[in-house]
Amino acid sequence: MPRVKPPPALLGSPEDIEAQFYEALQRGDIDRLMAVWSDDDEIVCVHPGGPRLVGAVAIRASFEGIFSNGAVDATPEKVRRVLSHSSAMHNVLERVQVMGQDGPQSAWVIATNVYLKGAQGWRMVAHHASPGTPQEVQEIVESASVLH
Repeated sequence: MPRVKPPPALLGSPEDIEAQFYEALQRGDIDRLMAVWSDDDEIVCVHPGGPRLVGAVAIRASFEGIFSNGAVDATPEKVRRVLSHSSAMHNVLERVQVMGQDGPQSAWVIATNVYLKGAQGWRMVAHHASPGTPQEVQEIVESASVLH
């Protein structure tokens, strides 16, 4: 019997969907994690140092592999948001707790999460994560300037 994926909050905000995404990571809950994703065929995920994964089947398989080692203790910090009527982009500094030789340690990941609003509400369409360093905790923020 196929497992029914629990629906995320219908018509919730991008923040709600993002909170559900990180909660699912922390619980190792693949069904809940996949429920935040759009049903679009072109959804995309890039894990730190990994290839581009396109489509729900590839994304699910990658997270199943990750969860085979347990849940991911990732906490979003220093979120920068850009919101329009039907799309949102969140750039997130993720603190990931990992077990090192000297016990628990923090690792850093810089992620960009993209959300689109459709008939089922807000859904994730992209998660692109890159390895970070402790220096990323110290953001470089410039004042407004002209790029060209």
